[in-house]
Amino acid sequence: MLRRHRLALAAALTLLPQAAFAAGFDGASLGLVWALPFAGILLSIAVLPLVAHHFWEHHQGKIAVFWGLLVLIPMALVAGPEAAIHALAHTAFLEYIPFILLLFALFTVAGGILVRGNIHGAPGTNTAILALGTVLASLIGTTGASMVMIRPIMRANDDRRHNVHVIVFFIFLVSNIGGSLTPLGDPPLFLGFLRGVDFFWTTTHLLSETLFVAGVLLALFFVVDLAIYKKEGRVKPDPTPDNPVRIMGGINFLLILVIIGAILMSATVDMGRFTVLGTEIAASNALRDATMIAVTVVSLMLTPRKNRIENGFSWGPIAEVAKLFAGIFIAIIPVLAMLQAGADGAFAPLVALVSNQDGSPNHAAYFWLTGGLSSFLDNAPTYLVFFELAGGDPQALMTIGAQTLAAISAGAVFMGANSYIGNAPNFMVYAIARNGGVKMPSFFGYLLWSGGILVPVFLVATFLFFGA
Repeated sequence: MLRRHRLALAAALTLLPQAAFAAGFDGASLGLVWALPFAGILLSIAVLPLVAHHFWEHHQGKIAVFWGLLVLIPMALVAGPEAAIHALAHTAFLEYIPFILLLFALFTVAGGILVRGNIHGAPGTNTAILALGTVLASLIGTTGASMVMIRPIMRANDDRRHNVHVIVFFIFLVSNIGGSLTPLGDPPLFLGFLRGVDFFWTTTHLLSETLFVAGVLLALFFVVDLAIYKKEGRVKPDPTPDNPVRIMGGINFLLILVIIGAILMSATVDMGRFTVLGTEIAASNALRDATMIAVTVVSLMLTPRKNRIENGFSWGPIAEVAKLFAGIFIAIIPVLAMLQAGADGAFAPLVALVSNQDGSPNHAAYFWLTGGLSSFLDNAPTYLVFFELAGGDPQALMTIGAQTLAAISAGAVFMGANSYIGNAPNFMVYAIARNGGVKMPSFFGYLLWSGGILVPVFLVATFLFFGA
């Protein structure tokens, strides 16, 4: 009976050319049907919070499990349980666990940093706050910087009639573009680091692009804010009492340095290797991951609880990320195998889209396709898709393929700002601002902001850095 089920499943998977799994998960032998769970989980993340919010809030973990099982069960039936276990262990130990532990540590540390006091939101002050938040995003992550800076900038502008533009530009800069210079900044770049991209590669290779885009947006914000400020001034009593600005939870800044040190250590120190469930794990990487756990515990122990209460800290966002990315990392296993097959795999049409007629990579296409998908799907798995599409060899991509990798990295990080669902901090900032009384634009209203401001800036950046 089981044998008949396996044969039936294998037959179903061959509805598209060469769909059956081959030994070792040869991507050239897989059909597009294996990508359906990956597409399903990304569409679930993008659509369900908007059309079935209550259902999504209560069942997102089950939804992630459902899509993950749609990969693991067929894999076990067709290739065997041992092969499925090895694939799952490889993904868990080398990608998912390090990824989640870094986010968990940064989320906890950033939640312990509290900015007290009231700043008056004049145009120059607002621009300075946005610039500071943009820099912080590459040090404590876009989520961390957003959570640390959103309430201070809201307090600074709570006596102005028009302050929506302040939060919109905050999402552009602090929640997205500022995270482009280190693997700490945005999840896609840490996935690149786990794949072998040097820690400071993006710092040097995306610096010009980031300075240009962030500089243009900060200048444009100052002009817009100045015009609004001159027209309206301060139009209502300031609801926030004047208090000196103080930064609490300083121990967490030291813990950020520990996180950076642990990541650099894992990339430079060889401490040997060991094997778990067929997966070879570098001891230095295991030490790095253990350090993330230790940093989290120390931050919780040494940070006053009232700091986190004032920050509105809760475990909900990171728990949601952990559940959803468990499903994403499983569902993407066959997709990455197919992408590694390049022109010989099911994604050959996508290869053609990002290639010039002579076969060389089209950097502008990589930038816009990565960015376009990152605008509405999660930018971390989107980055992985195009990383593999470009060859998946970090040493080659950092050298002869540097412009391609820069285009993929910039597209994933920059264009996560194009919609509320492009990057996790976007919707968190939206919710906090709306609950704080800011009349935030709707989903489509925000698209008008990003389409009118970000898209023209990205077009200019394309011509300057990635070719016409």
